[in-house]
Amino acid sequence: MARLGVFLLLVATSVGVAALFGAVHNQVSYTVGPDYFHQFKFLQFGIPAETPPRLGAAQIGFRASWWMGLFVGLPPFLLGLLLLSSARQLWRVGVQVIIAVILITALAAAVALVFGQVAVDEDVAAVITLPDHISDPVGFLRAGIMHDASYLGGFIGIFVGVWIVFRASRST
Repeated sequence: MARLGVFLLLVATSVGVAALFGAVHNQVSYTVGPDYFHQFKFLQFGIPAETPPRLGAAQIGFRASWWMGLFVGLPPFLLGLLLLSSARQLWRVGVQVIIAVILITALAAAVALVFGQVAVDEDVAAVITLPDHISDPVGFLRAGIMHDASYLGGFIGIFVGVWIVFRASRST
């Protein structure tokens, strides 16, 4: 029964950490491409025009990311529930999974940010079809690349998390 409680606590922690990561991530991506939010994300998420932009970006990050904690956390935590022998070991390994996934996701976002800074300029933006109302196509594309890479990092984190749990189960 204690392991089930730890499993549920890990899932809740993963959801909370993912939501907070999204809110912080969007502060960086708002700096990179405010137009991405003003012309796309604020509309997509129904953020009222009177909402301060940084608060709106944080709300979007929170709402767009919490589910990734569930999506990424469930496979390794379920595996841990099956393979790990104690609640203490499940908690320890689960926290390792959460930390690893956050680091991978942050690294993916950072690499994408650098890539966007190096690879996306006015010439590149000119050949990519974007809606007409975009005033900063370079920033828009850079922020979009950063967002997509973060989701990719989270997806990769599923496999890393499963590997961490599997490795821990073999060492006992």
